[in-house]
Amino acid sequence: MSKIKVGFGPGVGAAGGMGAEDFFGLIDTLERAGWDSIWFSERLGGDILDPLAAMGVAIGYSQRLKFGFSVLVLPGRNPVVLAKELATLDVLSKGRIVAAFGLGSPLPDESAAFGVSRKERAGRTDEATRLITKLWTEDNVTFEGKYYTVRDFTLRPKPVQTPMPDIWFGGHSEAACRRVGRVGTGWLPSFVAPSEYKTKVDLIKAEAERNGREIEWDHYGALVAYIPPGREDVKETVMSVLSARRPEVDAQQIVVTDGDEALRAKLEEFVTQGASKFVVVPAVPPADWDDELGRLHESVVRPLES
Repeated sequence: MSKIKVGFGPGVGAAGGMGAEDFFGLIDTLERAGWDSIWFSERLGGDILDPLAAMGVAIGYSQRLKFGFSVLVLPGRNPVVLAKELATLDVLSKGRIVAAFGLGSPLPDESAAFGVSRKERAGRTDEATRLITKLWTEDNVTFEGKYYTVRDFTLRPKPVQTPMPDIWFGGHSEAACRRVGRVGTGWLPSFVAPSEYKTKVDLIKAEAERNGREIEWDHYGALVAYIPPGREDVKETVMSVLSARRPEVDAQQIVVTDGDEALRAKLEEFVTQGASKFVVVPAVPPADWDDELGRLHESVVRPLES
């Protein structure tokens, strides 16, 4: 049986200005069309819903979808409080969440809003991840780190997933890949080309082995951006933004602009490089959400997952 799964993320661009009616309509459409999961992005300064709150509401509204972040900014959050919040979401969803973390947006104003200096973000992320892992899997936790200290503390309720929910990381730099191998259980990068994917997977595996760990073979994913049909008007702007963000990579390799067949081919290319979990994200809102999600599931998701 194939382990390939494809979820959907409204992202930052397509989710802009989304209110209650659109949000609940999106959940309904994803469930009706048969999608595996929905992933919530974070942007404090953007006109998008808070990912933790949105996940909680979606859990209470949906029947079978899985839920993840793409990604949740970890530095700047109290890891004990976050461990409690995510454990609660796991209990209420009956084990349908994935905790996917990142260091935060490269935008200076966005980074500053979390109140953590850029030089501390990586250290805080590693330390917080280790503490969250202990709180989810142990009782009477004592942890003394550079940034966080807990003494003889037991978190209840524990998550229902055993031994705990997965902790995936975004990012594609060497440091980000090493973090996955060191403390994560999966990888969900964005703006990565298939041609560079396997090299980064090999780096993660090597780092995991150095730390006496192993990342499960089907815990390598990718967030893949695309421009919905009929929205060719934004292509030049999207390509310009991506070229500025990753000037060393051809923007055509990291965003799909030529329709469903090209999107499916891009995901298949990632599969040959070791990926099996995907989140597809429209760069801008489609003309019609129902049509978009139904068509994509039939033409892209179903052939891959079956």
